[in-house]
Amino acid sequence: MRITYYLEVVSSWCHWAEPTWAELKARYAGRVQFDWKIALMRPQDFPVSPAQADWFYRRSGTIARSPYMLNHGWFETPGCDYATPNLVAEAARSLGATSDTARLALTHAAVREGRKINRLDEAVAIAAAAGNLDPAELRARATSADIRAAVDASTAAFHALQITQRPAFVLDDAIGDRAVFSGLIRIEPLAATIEAMLADTAAYATHRAHFGDPPAS
Repeated sequence: MRITYYLEVVSSWCHWAEPTWAELKARYAGRVQFDWKIALMRPQDFPVSPAQADWFYRRSGTIARSPYMLNHGWFETPGCDYATPNLVAEAARSLGATSDTARLALTHAAVREGRKINRLDEAVAIAAAAGNLDPAELRARATSADIRAAVDASTAAFHALQITQRPAFVLDDAIGDRAVFSGLIRIEPLAATIEAMLADTAAYATHRAHFGDPPAS
């Protein structure tokens, strides 16, 4: 079974979903494969001002029952393209930082510390330190055509699901079942679905052990 987590590095809702992602990885280690993919937000999807960002942060923070409020300091200008930290996160993974560490460091720097991670030098410095990577190599990789192509491809795959909200979780099992969750951050519906899919997959395996493959005719 495989779970794919579609995210945007600067998304507040993805930040709130990270404890759920970490708990799922711990709970189902060795039973489920976990992967994350970038799903870039469009410039018009971001707040248009610090005041608007704060309004959204108060809403999401109260829904998430957070003891802290997020920091809008990462905000640049209305309509800005915030692809840079996502490209750096993808580049860090391609260079061997395959855990969540580098991308989480970028998210934390943005929404908790208010750092300007859409500036390439800032994003590279953060991710390189977190992932123990060479900054010059990371910068070159983040600005390469193949990393941009990879991020564009994963964003296109997200849109092909015909959903709009991040975080999104796509659950696929060995018997062809698929479940898609868009915008949910709580573990309960995800865990319940994983348990159901694992149980069905195990039941198929038991049936096959007793009866083999279906007859050809």
